[in-house]
Amino acid sequence: MTGDNSFSTLLEYMEDELGFATSHYNDSYLDRRITARLRRTKCDDYDEYFELLRSDSAEQQALLDSMSINVTGFFRNPDVWDGIRDVLRTLSETERRVKIWSAACADGREPYSLSMLVHDDPRIDASSVQILATDISEDALEIAREGVYQDSRTTDLEDELEFLPNFREYVDHDTNENTFRVRDTVKKPVSFERHDLISGDPKSGFNLVTCRNLFIYIDTEYKRSMLETIADSLHRDGYLVIGKSETLPPALKSTFDATDNRHRIYRRA
Repeated sequence: MTGDNSFSTLLEYMEDELGFATSHYNDSYLDRRITARLRRTKCDDYDEYFELLRSDSAEQQALLDSMSINVTGFFRNPDVWDGIRDVLRTLSETERRVKIWSAACADGREPYSLSMLVHDDPRIDASSVQILATDISEDALEIAREGVYQDSRTTDLEDELEFLPNFREYVDHDTNENTFRVRDTVKKPVSFERHDLISGDPKSGFNLVTCRNLFIYIDTEYKRSMLETIADSLHRDGYLVIGKSETLPPALKSTFDATDNRHRIYRRA
């Protein structure tokens, strides 16, 4: 088989036998993730890796876990969080209960950022806020539930957290291990569950959905159905926040009104 045919055969196997919707993702994203597994398993090409994949259930799970989009951080894109703060203040003033869905939450730093922001702002009633955080990866959710994060050569957690000047009220820093543990007060309003935004059913009754930096990996023809799932999960007049480099498909312009174009914040029409 040629390289292109081998790659296509591998994707078909992932979709048909492993239940991962490869057809929804950009080929460049899939190629990067598969090539990383190919190097990790010391396979020479797609054909050799395909033979390994068909015979090794542990590698099947490892490949599926590697497909999780796990680029995240506390208060990622800090200027956007000023816009999210305004939304939360508005919701706190107008709603008796505020339900938030952090979709594709990766290792949990975004929903915990939401909880910290809610607890930190006196204009937001923290007792009224519930946060559901979902991801396709069980490994990512396990880390999220634990709420312990470690600095690395590429991650400065203190720098991420400094969006809130008094962030030490919300995390415990172990200087020996160089880890940050989210406190129970921050974890309390957050629940985690597995959910595949591509094939999963809509949720219901949410006032705010954050789904940031997922759609840049998704083929254009599939973005609409995923955003329709989100729209069906929102109250009318509920808010949606997407990534700064992402846009809504033209077909959904009547479903969402832009309230803050610069920060990609929209309102359900």
